[in-house]
Amino acid sequence: MYGTVWIVATPLGNLGDFSPRARQTLEGADIVLAEDTRRAGHLLQLAGIPGKRLISLHEHNEVQRIEEVLALLSQGMQVAVVSDAGTPLIADPGYRLVAACRRQGISVVPVPGPCAPITALMASGLPPYPFVFLGFLPRKSGDTRALLRPYADLSATLVFFERKNRVLPTLELVHEVLGGREFCIARELTKKHEQFINGRLGQLPDFDGELLGEVTVVIGPPVEIQATSGPQVLALVQTLIREGVRPKDAARTVRDQVSGWSVKQIYEMIVEQDSE
Repeated sequence: MYGTVWIVATPLGNLGDFSPRARQTLEGADIVLAEDTRRAGHLLQLAGIPGKRLISLHEHNEVQRIEEVLALLSQGMQVAVVSDAGTPLIADPGYRLVAACRRQGISVVPVPGPCAPITALMASGLPPYPFVFLGFLPRKSGDTRALLRPYADLSATLVFFERKNRVLPTLELVHEVLGGREFCIARELTKKHEQFINGRLGQLPDFDGELLGEVTVVIGPPVEIQATSGPQVLALVQTLIREGVRPKDAARTVRDQVSGWSVKQIYEMIVEQDSE
């Protein structure tokens, strides 16, 4: 008989969010798989669950760990998976292990609880659904642009994690690709210094960018303003082009000012006009 894999959500920072079921599951586990065994061990001590066997499971060793974990499960062991904080697999390792267990017919049980993207959405003041979670954005700006472009014309809220020293440059890049949407920076969720900073892309708030703690960013959907007809849009674009703005940049600027138009649609209208 195989054991069971338990996917256990743990507090983002406030121990009061540690659910009774999560505690009970970790108490009953033979092995705890953790991104960082030191952090997991500290959490278990704070929760009054000492002495657990901890095995690392992170992005660099997950594939290599699968056979080892399957062997332990084949011995009937109960295996719990935790992340550094919040819900495992949400921008954290574990997906490949779960997929392997499903293929083997091994039971995988979620123990839900705190989750940073959902927590940020709850208090951001931005439309909570539909939303798309992007995890951590790529380090290279070109890769980030490529990731964001498919969402330029999608009426959905976007949520992602970002490193604290990259938040302001990232917001500028998001504005370049998506236009003047509303945003919310959520930091230190559930902790003493929890903070929500709201603003609009292109009009960044007056702060030095030295954000402490973990950062979750919420980008609202395209802001709907009064619809504008094709000739009106074309007139706005042509005015910018006459001022020396490149056509694609002009299309992006006008897209921020009107509703119902994408950069692609505006640019195609420019090309069509030029060909006449």
